[in-house]
Amino acid sequence: MMKSLSIVAWGLLMLCAPALWAAGEGELAPGFVNPGYEEKPAWFTESFLDLREDVAEAAAEDRRLLLYFYQDGCPYCAKLLQDNFGQKDIADKTRKHFNTIAINMWGDREVTGLDGEHTTEKQFAVQQKVMFTPTLLFLDEQGEVVLRINGYYAPHKFMAALDYVGLKKENELPFREYMAKAAPEAASGRLHTEVSTVGQPYDLRPAALGAGKPLLVFFEQKECAVCDELHQDILKREESQALLGEFDTLVVDMWADTPVITPAGERTSVREWAQKLNVHYAPSMVFFDASGDEVFRTGGYLKSFHTQSVMDYVASGAYEEQPELQRFIDERAEHLREQGVEVNLMD
Repeated sequence: MMKSLSIVAWGLLMLCAPALWAAGEGELAPGFVNPGYEEKPAWFTESFLDLREDVAEAAAEDRRLLLYFYQDGCPYCAKLLQDNFGQKDIADKTRKHFNTIAINMWGDREVTGLDGEHTTEKQFAVQQKVMFTPTLLFLDEQGEVVLRINGYYAPHKFMAALDYVGLKKENELPFREYMAKAAPEAASGRLHTEVSTVGQPYDLRPAALGAGKPLLVFFEQKECAVCDELHQDILKREESQALLGEFDTLVVDMWADTPVITPAGERTSVREWAQKLNVHYAPSMVFFDASGDEVFRTGGYLKSFHTQSVMDYVASGAYEEQPELQRFIDERAEHLREQGVEVNLMD
């Protein structure tokens, strides 16, 4: 018997919500996001988080399972709920193709994984290497991840993701190619190479770069309004400029056949390298340490505070001691406030 709660049982449970779902001070009960923002949509699937049963139940209904990782106070989660799921066509398409389950990345509810092991929401989030919220995992009928979205996608890009997984396009072409065709956007039509410190020919081996700095590669494309925003605003800010100075930097067109020697010493093209790295969002920031090993990456929409925080996370070496980006961001924000700096998460 599947463990999804019936409508009647759920209604009775919610009558006792204040007692049953009591959260710590400053926290929200599991399943709710952001004071002052709307609650999660009523059509989300309520589950006891036995993912084996959730996958089977979705498959029996000719749907797939969508896991949505969130956290309290996340403005990008609020954008997902309001700007994306708040649109009827997006909500209807999600409901048609997916059973959607919300998982609190700091929560303590029990999760039974696909391997049958018992854990908690927060431990499961760590196991899944959730660094950003929202993070969305689209699972197929066997529980395999078809597509992973780390961060917020604008509505037109999110719609493309829903179609790609919901229509089972993963065996036809890579998502990055589907996205380029299905979700074009108005943009400047130029590649912003001003911040690049690495010139052609692109030899990204640590010995060739020589400075002993970590390497930051921006995978972008010419028709990319978010890339325009990144370079025309975010990276021009004083703090961003200071952080960029901590890296060797390179901006590349993820679709270009430009030759490159990767940090690992492989001779290939930028296009093939981006495909091998599974980069499917522009702009993606991929960080390599001074030894040439990838240590971190972004793959979703970020405003200036989070862009700077990610650069600081790598440049400071904090990623080596603090494996959870969100804890680093919280600590960084508090430190800035102590210095009298106003922190605006969506500036």
